[in-house]
Amino acid sequence: MNKRELKKFEQLLLERRTAIVGEIGSIRKNVRGSTATEAAGDLSTHAYHMADQGTDAQEREKSFYFASKSGRFLYHIDEALRRIRDGSYGKCLTCGEDISSARLEAVPHARFCITCKEKEEQRKRREEK
Repeated sequence: MNKRELKKFEQLLLERRTAIVGEIGSIRKNVRGSTATEAAGDLSTHAYHMADQGTDAQEREKSFYFASKSGRFLYHIDEALRRIRDGSYGKCLTCGEDISSARLEAVPHARFCITCKEKEEQRKRREEK
């Protein structure tokens, strides 16, 4: 892969990284420090309905799930940026072959060529059965 292509993929990864960091920050801002009553907009000391409490708990749990998922995505982006720096970007971690440019454009943080990724997914499906 030439320097121009590497620079293009690095820029794409940095743009996605910026977007993910913004999403994580937004999730943290919405969840951090909010108690169940604050989340409901009720600042009084009176209890509110259990169904409301359950809904609020579910929303907080969903926010934590999205933050966790975004955190994993951020990790993979950072690893791809590391591979650009160390010169291993664009090589399949399993077989060592080049990952196609089309795949990297669709999934710039890809670690595996399409053949090895398909084999991995087939193996996971077999293990789930």
